[in-house]
Amino acid sequence: MTETTAAAAPFLTAWFEILDSDTPDRILDLISDDFSLSILFSTGDGKATDFAGDRAALVGYLEQRERGTRTHHLLSATTLGQDELFLGEVRREGVPEASFVAAGRVDDQNRLQRLLIGRSSEIRFD
Repeated sequence: MTETTAAAAPFLTAWFEILDSDTPDRILDLISDDFSLSILFSTGDGKATDFAGDRAALVGYLEQRERGTRTHHLLSATTLGQDELFLGEVRREGVPEASFVAAGRVDDQNRLQRLLIGRSSEIRFD
């Protein structure tokens, strides 16, 4: 990850760094009171899980996550106003597993208000 690329989506870049840390629950401190999300999580077997809702949905997502095995890696990113777009790759113990795209809206208090993530193991952005 280069300094210039990471600066293109600073909030989401920091979000995924925290998510990959030993204390991923810290992301709960970064969401707004009216936060909503949808994380569509496909493992490539024709099935997908949609973690959708508010703070409780994010808590549920965090509870089911494997810690210490998957990491998020930035491929490209951009920001337009309050919206950040982040294209990345998920790696399991360093081996590419899936591609994902995340879109987030950051409010005036620098809190994440909206989050939409799509993940698939069926496509790579090499």
